[in-house]
Amino acid sequence: MAGRSRFVHQQSLTRFLDGVAWMSQIGMFVVLGLLVFPSNLPDVAVDGLVIAAALILVARPASVLLSLAPFGVPLRDQGLIAWVGLRGAAPIILATFALTEGIEDAGLIFDVVFFVVLTSVLVQGTTIPVVGRWLGVAEPMAAPTSWPIEVTTGTPDGSTLHELAIAPSSAAAGRAVMDLRIPPGTMIVLVERAGSFAVPTGSTVLAADDKLLVLADGEGAERLRHLADGVA
Repeated sequence: MAGRSRFVHQQSLTRFLDGVAWMSQIGMFVVLGLLVFPSNLPDVAVDGLVIAAALILVARPASVLLSLAPFGVPLRDQGLIAWVGLRGAAPIILATFALTEGIEDAGLIFDVVFFVVLTSVLVQGTTIPVVGRWLGVAEPMAAPTSWPIEVTTGTPDGSTLHELAIAPSSAAAGRAVMDLRIPPGTMIVLVERAGSFAVPTGSTVLAADDKLLVLADGEGAERLRHLADGVA
């Protein structure tokens, strides 16, 4: 609830807490490393591979299909979502509960869980780009724009900053800002073109591949997003 609320010094607190979270993750992985004995992993390799195969090939795809099929998500997208279902530190942390409670075969449970997580990361994590291209859903990653501006507090009307890119087929390409019929309360703050930034005026003509930093509420941002994507 706090993360979606607006309050004083929100940006500063978010950055600080993000750093605390990263430090906590580093500490967590250090502790997990102290609990793992690599010499025990070969003894659980067979069981671990069977469980990992069941999760990767059966359980995860089935759960994704049951969860997303009612919403009309394309099968190719579902396939990629199923493949990137990496098991991370959370199951290993849960496995430590068995160790702390001292239950029977707690060490075996921990080793098997760690082996399954390691297998998932190595198999799925290293093949995500290949699987994405095979499914035809891979797209080139756009380089993030470092805007020379930052909003430190929210506006009373709920407007926030949005980053939009003008597609080559966009209805906004080649048109002046004043001709876009931007909703009231929406403002294009900056235009980035070929690495240079400019504050637009009403007569500024937008071009394909321009990036816009827009201050708008949800309705205004959606209108500009349709224009930027090529929808008249």
